[in-house]
Amino acid sequence: MFKNITTLSAFFVGAVLLFSGCKKADYSFGAIKTPTGLTLNTVVAGANASNPNGNGTGNVSINVTATNALTYNIDFGDGKTQVVPTGSINYRYTTPGTNEYTIVVNAIGTGGAISTISKKVTVFVAFEIPTNIVTALTGTGSKTWVTDKGAVGHFGVGPANEFAPVWYAATPDSREACAYDDEISFSRDANNNITMTIDNKGQSFAIGAASGFYGFSGGDACFSMNIAAPRRLSFMNANTGSTAANSTRIAFTVPGNGIINFGTGGTSYEILAISATELSLRNIGIDGNSWYQKLKVK
Repeated sequence: MFKNITTLSAFFVGAVLLFSGCKKADYSFGAIKTPTGLTLNTVVAGANASNPNGNGTGNVSINVTATNALTYNIDFGDGKTQVVPTGSINYRYTTPGTNEYTIVVNAIGTGGAISTISKKVTVFVAFEIPTNIVTALTGTGSKTWVTDKGAVGHFGVGPANEFAPVWYAATPDSREACAYDDEISFSRDANNNITMTIDNKGQSFAIGAASGFYGFSGGDACFSMNIAAPRRLSFMNANTGSTAANSTRIAFTVPGNGIINFGTGGTSYEILAISATELSLRNIGIDGNSWYQKLKVK
């Protein structure tokens, strides 16, 4: 009898000890603190009065501060996010052109408490021009080109779906004198932004179909135009259906009236071929035809 009671007591004590050993420990995270005083400051690299959306590098300095924040989760607005414990990061946007992004920051406090702030930024990203084209076009920093009047097809025209002047290719030295004296200079800055300056000696040639586009009337002729102001070019991948066999597949847009050494009413030029001394361009004129011009280094 006593033996059974002793055995039962031992079992009860063991069960109590087992239960006590399996009991979950209590943990404390401390007071939950929500971040306060959240601020978000951004600086677009190179932004100034002339370039309000930056210098084309796409770099943006982002700085976030808050009281009681352990870390920051930053959504850059371009589909990418990153945890930034310090709240400071230099981020680079890469989509060419001028685009607006909404930066959203979640400041994370103890216990997962979150405060949120957002800000819109507009950023200009220059197209990354292939190095060989930058070097060939601008040399060591600037290079001047003229019409290659001795080359067959220095002026030319063809249908919009072709990449050669199948209708007309000018023979050497056969066009108007004003079309041959223009000096076209391409210059680059430290970020490979390319600017074009033209000395047209007071007149530029334009095809008759485009004379009205430039504010004149009549057929193919030389017209008095002031196009001396430097123009910053916008580069991009060509979307003309060209191939590596007939083009570099790199294009650029000339702001304003679009003239380089003669006017067709078009403002976008595709670089068909380029070397250190020769440049072949194609554009679609106001008449819907493809126009061609050949330049050479002065």
